Amino acid sequence: MKAENHTGVAQFFLLGLSDDPELQPLLFELFLSMYLVTVLGNLLIILAIISDSHLHTPMYFFLANLSFVDICFTSTTVPKMLMNIQTHNKGISYIQCLTQVYFFVTFLGMDNFILTVMAYDRFVAICHPLRYTLVMSPRLCGILVLMSLVLMLCVSLIHILLMIQLIFSTGTEIPHFFCELAQVLKVTRSDTLINNIFMYVTTVLIAMFPASGIIFSYSQIVSSLLRMSSTASRYKAFSTCGSHLCVVLLFYGTALGVYLSSAGTHSSHERSVASVMYTVVTPMLNPFIYSLRNKDVKGALRKLLCRVACDSLWTSDLRKKGVLETLWKML
Repeated sequence: MKAENHTGVAQFFLLGLSDDPELQPLLFELFLSMYLVTVLGNLLIILAIISDSHLHTPMYFFLANLSFVDICFTSTTVPKMLMNIQTHNKGISYIQCLTQVYFFVTFLGMDNFILTVMAYDRFVAICHPLRYTLVMSPRLCGILVLMSLVLMLCVSLIHILLMIQLIFSTGTEIPHFFCELAQVLKVTRSDTLINNIFMYVTTVLIAMFPASGIIFSYSQIVSSLLRMSSTASRYKAFSTCGSHLCVVLLFYGTALGVYLSSAGTHSSHERSVASVMYTVVTPMLNPFIYSLRNKDVKGALRKLLCRVACDSLWTSDLRKKGVLETLWKML
């Protein structure tokens, strides 16, 4: 193959999850359904939080941001995959691939940091309830989310600046359904020592520090719960962080599963299949976890849906009334 430098119009080929033509329609329908459920579910969570004044608290502010990031996270990879399946074209341009890497790394890190901040919020609420409103002020909540975004944008930008120095071959095949950073580095013709060092260092820092923060927060929460004399108070306090704990276990469990599967096998196909869990399945399940386990969110969703239904009926009645009036005037 003829080598293209980083300024050329090189095109990569995403091998996807399967080469079987008979499976392509099934994959398209499956991932389209999962994507629509993810977007709709997370969008409903955001609208419910915005529309209900009782949910204008730090915990639900972070939840709304988590839902927004999950929508963006899934939208980074799935639409291009669906387009490739529908058009029977596995190609992705060099610019599109770099863009996908940039936003994938950004939103993956944002997911991680927001889950950590949510754990800190529950730690303050349960262990220091009298100082909660003072500590978790709207200003601090906004700063924490903004700092997470700025940090991940900078980290992703450095990854891209390092990647544009690499040389790829025309028609390079990437054994994945999206441009994952590690897979892209494996198919380059250049030396990737610096890229790999930066990738491993940032992965350890971005994964270990938030994970340590979550573990510390929940260790303090458990210690505080054990000191409570009332079983009812203990259950009520823990129920406020049950949904978040489920999401944390799902997020880190699937990510760890992908890491172990890639470390235990040399098959890129198995890694791409395992990646579906944390790139598609986890963002899809998050709204269900929060809506099914949280009475406040369920109540807000019920109010939102009732309001939409009532507005639709009211609009329909007005239209019918307008049509009847028009017919009466014509007569």
